[in-house]
Amino acid sequence: MTDFYALLGFEAVEPPPTLAGRAVWLEQGATQVHLQTIQSGAPAPRGGHFAVVAGRYAETLAALRAAGHEPHPRQEHWGVPRAFVSDPAGNTVEIMAAAP
Repeated sequence: MTDFYALLGFEAVEPPPTLAGRAVWLEQGATQVHLQTIQSGAPAPRGGHFAVVAGRYAETLAALRAAGHEPHPRQEHWGVPRAFVSDPAGNTVEIMAAAP
């Protein structure tokens, strides 16, 4: 899981001791993503997504493709390229070239 998020510029950080073994915390600058540890046979959550700005948008999409995660370009609502991709647990992540 952390390999996927490393492609987006995130690094693993230690969660609080009370969450050790139950969650993975990732950080990029002041942004953190907290993921539950995948339990064998548990269904992936569905419905929402979160977005990250990739400063090197084209390079990030290329790295995701090379790692087997196919981004799907979406309509540019504010004139900026963006795409959706699924992480290994099935969570939807929006990759944006710039914030709206």
